Amino acid sequence: MPVKIPDTLPARGILEAENVFLMEERRALHQDIRPLRIAILNLMPTKIATETQLLRLLGNTPLQVEVTLLHTASHSAKNTSAEHLLEHYVSFAEVRHQSFDGLIVTGAPVETLPFEAVDYWPELTELLDWARTNVFSGLFICWGAQAALFHYYGIPKYPLPGKMFGVFPHRLITRHERIVQGFDDVFFAPHSRYTANRREDILADPRLMLLAESDEAGVYMAQSADHRQVFVTGHSEYDPCTLQGEYNRDLGKGLPIGIPQNYFPADDPSRDPLVRWRSHANLLFSNWLNYFVYQETPYAFVPLPAEGGEE
Repeated sequence: MPVKIPDTLPARGILEAENVFLMEERRALHQDIRPLRIAILNLMPTKIATETQLLRLLGNTPLQVEVTLLHTASHSAKNTSAEHLLEHYVSFAEVRHQSFDGLIVTGAPVETLPFEAVDYWPELTELLDWARTNVFSGLFICWGAQAALFHYYGIPKYPLPGKMFGVFPHRLITRHERIVQGFDDVFFAPHSRYTANRREDILADPRLMLLAESDEAGVYMAQSADHRQVFVTGHSEYDPCTLQGEYNRDLGKGLPIGIPQNYFPADDPSRDPLVRWRSHANLLFSNWLNYFVYQETPYAFVPLPAEGGEE
């Protein structure tokens, strides 16, 4: 998929070096197709790294994608320069009059807080309500998935006794849904979180469908019955060394952190991580873009009925 992004975005150089198909705006305008408009609400503190990870996956199908990066106006980023945000991001208020084919909401390092205690929670819930009618399909990741499940369906999150940290095997609960087309019987994905959703809460709501879970990591993927929302509690988008960076960061801060499970060969942090989730990540994003966005979104987007989490 050619991804249309600004020439000045730091991710461009990295992705071009990896032969990810990027497109200049001039060339995109001369193609007689309508690109998929994808908004990304990037709540991660490492915004540039997260941009690159997501754009890498969005660039791996034969569709053209136009990305709009969103930030929260009610929260000041501490790890990303104001210049980067001003040049490459817009606030929700600036796009609320627009419609998008897809929306991605990332994780955020606020999961130990009650949802209502997060400083940008009112802004996020306003965006989630707007997405019911102005976005055709939403993909929610880690804390973003927990937040959307809570806001739309009242599904709570629960504290874990320790950090769920590592790369874990998962199995499919439902095999014949399009979002999991081509998945192996067992597939791997990284997790990095202190809270979890419970399978019984999801199974008890007829508006939701549990798709995949892990004996160790618990619920991994669910979707709404109308197929417009996908919830993923892990981080399939992570780079090979992302967990390693988090581990070294916490060690440097003197925080209690265990070696990420199933990640370093023989649990030896001096060795390069073993990457076992790359194919799953590409298939997940490809399926979402193809089956949930491209195949379903009309050419001329019109406001949608407020479904999904509506009672």
